[in-house]
Amino acid sequence: MQKTLLLLLMGLLIACTSDPMKNNPLLQEYDTPFQTPPFDKIKTEHYMPAIREAMAQHRAEIDAIVNNQEEPTFDNTVAAYDRAGELLSRVNAAFYTKNSADTDEQLQALAREITPELTSHRNEIQLNPVLFERISTLYQKRSELNLNPQQMRTLEKYYDDFIRSGAALSEQDKEILKDINTQLSNLSLQFSQNLLAETNAFKMVVDNEEDLAGLPESNIRAAASLATSLGMDGKYVFTPNKPSWIPFLQYVQNRDLREKLYKGYIMRGDNNNTNDNKEIVGQIVNLRVRRAKILGFDTYADFVLVNNMAKTPETVVSFLQRVWEPALKVAKEELAAMQKIADAEGAGFKLESWDWWYYAEKLRKEKYDLDEQQIKPYLKLENVRDGLFYVANKLYGLTFEKQTDIPVYNTAVETYQVKDRDSSHLAILYLDYPTREGKNAGAWCSGLRGYKKLPDGSEQFPLVTVTTNFPEPVDDQPVLLSWDEAETLFHEFGHALDGFFGRGDYDRICGALPRDMVELPSQINEHWAIQPEVLQVYARHYQSGEPMPEDMIQKLVNSSHFNQGFMTVEFIAAALLDMQWHAAAEEQSYDVNEFEKNAMQKYGLMDEIIPRYRSTYFSHIFSGGYAVGYYVYLWAEILDADAFDTFKEAGDIFDQETAGKFRKHILTEGGWGEPMDQYLLFRGKQPTEIPLLRNRGLLK
Repeated sequence: MQKTLLLLLMGLLIACTSDPMKNNPLLQEYDTPFQTPPFDKIKTEHYMPAIREAMAQHRAEIDAIVNNQEEPTFDNTVAAYDRAGELLSRVNAAFYTKNSADTDEQLQALAREITPELTSHRNEIQLNPVLFERISTLYQKRSELNLNPQQMRTLEKYYDDFIRSGAALSEQDKEILKDINTQLSNLSLQFSQNLLAETNAFKMVVDNEEDLAGLPESNIRAAASLATSLGMDGKYVFTPNKPSWIPFLQYVQNRDLREKLYKGYIMRGDNNNTNDNKEIVGQIVNLRVRRAKILGFDTYADFVLVNNMAKTPETVVSFLQRVWEPALKVAKEELAAMQKIADAEGAGFKLESWDWWYYAEKLRKEKYDLDEQQIKPYLKLENVRDGLFYVANKLYGLTFEKQTDIPVYNTAVETYQVKDRDSSHLAILYLDYPTREGKNAGAWCSGLRGYKKLPDGSEQFPLVTVTTNFPEPVDDQPVLLSWDEAETLFHEFGHALDGFFGRGDYDRICGALPRDMVELPSQINEHWAIQPEVLQVYARHYQSGEPMPEDMIQKLVNSSHFNQGFMTVEFIAAALLDMQWHAAAEEQSYDVNEFEKNAMQKYGLMDEIIPRYRSTYFSHIFSGGYAVGYYVYLWAEILDADAFDTFKEAGDIFDQETAGKFRKHILTEGGWGEPMDQYLLFRGKQPTEIPLLRNRGLLK
């Protein structure tokens, strides 16, 4: 009897310990500092069962709402729906953070497998007729429910979400929409994976250092180090990643090599190989037309913009053209000045698009007596980071304490505890700087967890990630940033501040800025980067520790208008390309390159500039959530330039009253009301385009 009992107990123990759910770290309470994801314990095989279990739990939570026999109330329907899916959000955040910043073939295969399942899961919830009926019932009598402003906003936003997701469609149309959504999810993922493969595949190998004449020594060493890591000792390797290709185009005298690397960058996804994105672009655009039509809109642009500040495609295009015209004029003046330099040097050719960076650097030197290589020694990565922290402390009283015991998904990631002015815990910040093959291109801010007010009255605090593609350190040389990279870090940290401060009683309105206002927190933060009193704090020589000389600071400030014609035109060209793609009212067959060419000719783009993103690597609009939304960076610049004027008008760029109003009405409560209403609570008057044009040197 005892032996039988012992065997039974052993069997139960084996069964329990072998249960993948019980041993899956993603499904346990996180026993880590600040309840951060236990990346040190999470393995690739944990993600799929965790996501499927989280979907099952989410379905059960939705079923409980749907099967509730009581009359719908805000608490038993809207608030319950708002709370549902927390585990799924947590698991997805861990997976997609890892997959976007440190992926491999296994994770990419997993993403391809799980994407249609997640899309199907979302479809089933968003198109659930009983759930929609309960929310619709409350929406129709919302004025009688005695809701507070946050509850009213949450109900209205969820009702709109369901309408825009197709919940009011016929059952036949719902099935069509489900299929469209699934196809779009799969195609967007394939676009992204193709682009990463193309970026990783192109490597320009240079045999002789003589061919690199003009390139700074630090960039030569980085290229040699990369070559060595690839088994090509004695050679130099350059890639389409910005830390590699931009300095090459700026400084290398060999024009043929500049052209080769430039085309390696701009031809990604357009090489007629297995990673080609042209067909995918056409398919995505047509599916979006179909989706817009079934939801009652003429075009996909109409569908997206009705909920933005801009409201209509005509408003967006009109705004872009108002900035385009003066910018194009300035760009042509810049080109003429550069051609004059080339002619004086006896170049003997008309400048092409791959020449712009090289001759722009010569023009910067001539016009402002400023070489970017003079600036970089003062922009050590760690010093720029400390500059971010300094500004956040001066504005909002934040402090940052480095953590060494928080698990990270890659050893390069730094973590910090963020404390508020009263020393209370506010957030955890993850900083992931270096470029690597498993990381998507660009820079972004995301979250592993958002703020949440829990049912017991306690609070869940944010976990915010900032990811960039900066150079890796070589030997004992620290990472020295370009000015563009320094501004990028300030930009993404502005998003992080929004993530730290966003509050709300309900998830739907917590930090929920509309698409054309979401760049306001990031872009206004860039303004502090170039303020002389801030530069004197963080811009210190990496060897001597001496602050940047005042005359160099002044040159940097004076050069802030430099090349703005080019930068504005290449940006607006991409924004207009986005709008053109999504202006289609009918499905059609596309020659992607011909479409792109015609779109640019329509607006008179000069041959020497191409859009910042060509269609086949325009991940913002084809895989990144910014479809009909690339314009928002410039739109938000109206707001950020006007908002920063508020600080200047106060006579102090760290004015505490102004900072407090910006934190409250934009960063904390930005999702509580209509975006312009929130902005007016901060500013007190409508913004204009004048500060934007002035800041870019386009106002004559």
